[in-house]
Amino acid sequence: MGRSRIRPLPAAGSAPPTEGGGCEYGRVYVYDMPPVFNRDLIPRNLPDMDPWNWFQINDGFGKRTGEFAGTLPVNAAKAWYLTNQFSLEVIFHRRVLNYRCRTTEPESAMAFYIPFYAGLAVAKHLWVDDFEKRDRLGTMMLGWLQNQTHWRKSNGSDHFLTLGRITWDFRRLGDPEGKWGSALLNQPEMEKVTRFTIERAAWDDYDVGVPYPTAFHPNTEQQLRQWQRHVLSRDRPRLFSFVGASRPNVDGDFRTHLIRYCQNHSDLSVVVDCSMAECATRPSVVEGAFLSSDFCLQPRGDSSSRRSVFDCMIAGSVRVFFWESTAYGQYRLFLPEDPESYSVFIDYEKVRSGSASIRGILEKYSKEKIRKMREKLVETIPRLIYARKGLGSNVKDAFDVAVEAAMERIKLDKEINELVDEILSTR
Repeated sequence: MGRSRIRPLPAAGSAPPTEGGGCEYGRVYVYDMPPVFNRDLIPRNLPDMDPWNWFQINDGFGKRTGEFAGTLPVNAAKAWYLTNQFSLEVIFHRRVLNYRCRTTEPESAMAFYIPFYAGLAVAKHLWVDDFEKRDRLGTMMLGWLQNQTHWRKSNGSDHFLTLGRITWDFRRLGDPEGKWGSALLNQPEMEKVTRFTIERAAWDDYDVGVPYPTAFHPNTEQQLRQWQRHVLSRDRPRLFSFVGASRPNVDGDFRTHLIRYCQNHSDLSVVVDCSMAECATRPSVVEGAFLSSDFCLQPRGDSSSRRSVFDCMIAGSVRVFFWESTAYGQYRLFLPEDPESYSVFIDYEKVRSGSASIRGILEKYSKEKIRKMREKLVETIPRLIYARKGLGSNVKDAFDVAVEAAMERIKLDKEINELVDEILSTR
C-alpha cells in the first residue's frame, strides 16, 4: 500500500471540466450502506412546517415555497425551497447517486463515497449527556467500513463523506469542559478521510469547508440566470442590513449590538430580528432584506460561520465581516481569491469600543465600487448554491466544485504514492 501524502485542495476556478463533462479525475463509487446509517435517520411524521420534516421532502431540499410568485421572474420563482441548514448529507447523497462520474463497479473507481448521515445521527443526542449514544452509530459505521475490501486497501485515504453540521459537532474535546459532540473525527480511522462540512477546522486539511445550503436551488441554467439578472437590476434603497436573532444569554452579545445599531440608523438600514420574524420558514423575509441593501452585516453565528453569510451573498449584498474566522479561512474553493473584491472587514472590538463606525466606513464606498463588488458576487453565485441536479457542463454548482476538488486530490495522491512505491521497488 502506498504512503498517503495530503495534497492541498486546488484553488477556486482551477482545472475546468473537459468538453462534454468528462471525468478527468476518475469515477466515484457510492457505497450501498444499511439504511440504519442514512435513510432510517431522516425525521418523519413531523408537522408540515417543522424544519426537521424538510429532510424527507424533495431529496433533502425541502418543500417548494410559492411565496416568490409574482415578485420574481416566473422561472426563478420556482427555484425556492424550505431547506434545513443541516440537510447537506441528504442533498449530497442524492446528488452523488446521479453524478455523471459515478460508477457502479468499485474496481473502476478512483474514489469512494460514504453516505453516512453523521449529523442526523448525532443531532438528537447533542443536548443529552450520554456519550455512548452520540458515538454508537459512528462506531458501527467504522466497523462496517473496515469490512469493505476497498477501505482495507487504502485505510480510507480515497474515501470521502459529507458532514451536515459543523466539524466541532464531531470532535469531542478531552478536557473536563469538552462535553459537546461525538468523537467521530477523533477516531484514527477517520484521519485520512476527506470530509465536506459547513464549518471546517482550520488546521485539518481533510476538512473541506462547503457552503451552507440556502433556499435557492435552480433546476435549470435558465432559472439561475434569471435570478442573477434580478439581483443585478434591484434598486437598493438601504446602505446595510442585518438578519439574525439576538443572543441575550451570551456575555457581550454582538448580535444585539448590531440590531440596536441598525434600529438607531433606520434611515440607512433594514433589520430582521429572527427571534420575532419567521426567518426559517419565510425565505422571502430574509432575501427581501438583503436584496434591499448594498451591504449585509455578518457577525459570528453560534460558531464562527452561519448560513446567513450565503443567504446574503446570493442576494448580491456585500458581506461585512467582524471576525476573520467567519469567512476567509473557511470556503476558499468557492470564493474569489481577493477578499476585498466581494467583502468588507471591520474588527468587532473596534466597533464595540467606538473607534470604528460601521456607517462611516460603508459610506466611503462609491456606487461604482459597490457595483463592481456586486458583479463579483453575482458571478460567484453558481459556486455557492446546490442545484436540484447538475446545471450542465458549462456551470458548476457547489456540489460539482467540492466533489471535483476531492477527486482531483485523491487522484494526485494515488499517482504520487504509486510513483514512490515504484521507485522504492527498484532499489
